[in-house]
Amino acid sequence: MEHMDVHVPVLADEVVFLLRARRSGWMVDGTVGLGGHAERLLDASAPGARLLGLDGDDDALARAAARLARFGERARLRHGNFRALATHAAEAGVAEAETVLLDLGLSSYQLEASRRGFSFQGEEPLDMRFDPTAGITAAELVNRLPEAELATVLKEHGEEPHARRIARRIVEARAVAPLRTTADLVAAVKRGVPRAAWPRRTHVATRTFQALRVAVNDEAQALRDALPQAAALLGRGGRLGVISFHSGEDRIVKRTFRTLETNGFGELQPSPLMPQREETLVNPRARSAKLRVLERLEAA
Repeated sequence: MEHMDVHVPVLADEVVFLLRARRSGWMVDGTVGLGGHAERLLDASAPGARLLGLDGDDDALARAAARLARFGERARLRHGNFRALATHAAEAGVAEAETVLLDLGLSSYQLEASRRGFSFQGEEPLDMRFDPTAGITAAELVNRLPEAELATVLKEHGEEPHARRIARRIVEARAVAPLRTTADLVAAVKRGVPRAAWPRRTHVATRTFQALRVAVNDEAQALRDALPQAAALLGRGGRLGVISFHSGEDRIVKRTFRTLETNGFGELQPSPLMPQREETLVNPRARSAKLRVLERLEAA
């Protein structure tokens, strides 16, 4: 399958060292994607350990299945969102897990080959759904939301300092013709941000695309829903690892972990772990990744 081997899982060595199953129990990858972390975890874990992988993208699941085929029954994949983690685990027969991993980043396949509008480098349909069978598209959002609500989305989910100006330009553009492609959106963003304020190291539309993707997939609430379920699934000594890529995600993880620390859990230190320079040189997309790991210290 083309692009199957393109994706490089971030912080893979750290994930394997901290989250591999040391006994013959279950590991749960709530964002299995193309199976990069799952493959590394299965290779490094006890021979009897098994992995349940979830993803809302059927195409990604097919690619993960091809990557993990050599593990046979040790790898079980299901279509679904991690916000219903407890339900998926129960239906798969997973009563308790040694480890749970949530990697909140996009895969290289989604960015470069899915043609769903995650990338601002070409001209693609404004979709941005992880699960292309459900929910509203980014095009529906940008063409329907009132200007004030659109600015709020850009500010809250993308921390975009020019949110109001960009929202105004989007509304002006859609009054002439609906925004249908990533190129339409990029053009509106460029008109909304003064040229002197364009970032030097990132694309001017990076924060806008992030914000719309988060809103389309309801990522913030899904993460808030998933974290307590993931923690509850762990047995004593079990670990939950979360890889975040922007400050909004990391705040949710940090606050939830602090709450759980009063209920028999502890965050491994030092935290968060970030990629070494050698990794970011090979994979620049890893530079913003942060890994936090929570351990169950007491039995449920």
